[in-house]
Amino acid sequence: MGWATEYIYQLNNGETVTFTAHGSSMTGKINSGDSVTVAPVKNTALLGVGDIVLCKVKGNQFLHLITKIQGRSYQIANNQGRVNGWISIHSIYGKVVSRNGVPINSQPVSTGKDDVNE
Repeated sequence: MGWATEYIYQLNNGETVTFTAHGSSMTGKINSGDSVTVAPVKNTALLGVGDIVLCKVKGNQFLHLITKIQGRSYQIANNQGRVNGWISIHSIYGKVVSRNGVPINSQPVSTGKDDVNE
């Protein structure tokens, strides 16, 4: 059971969750202590490079970035440049929609470019 197991359960049941982020891997986008709200992913067309998602990569739970999209595969990485790996939509449970009560607006980008859209 990982740190996000209960949140994943709630997201899979269609609920939006809010929790406090911990760690430094996403510093600059999400800082340790920030309140984040994560909504279930209902439409994969709305996922894009630069989105922050609650996901599972190789058995580990992360609140990390989509850095590339190739077909139906998503590359996940932190904001420090470390790539976690590639996953399918079945391993993405939710998308961050607000940080500290402020909505996060990002446009879907599916070009698969190496850089992360800010």
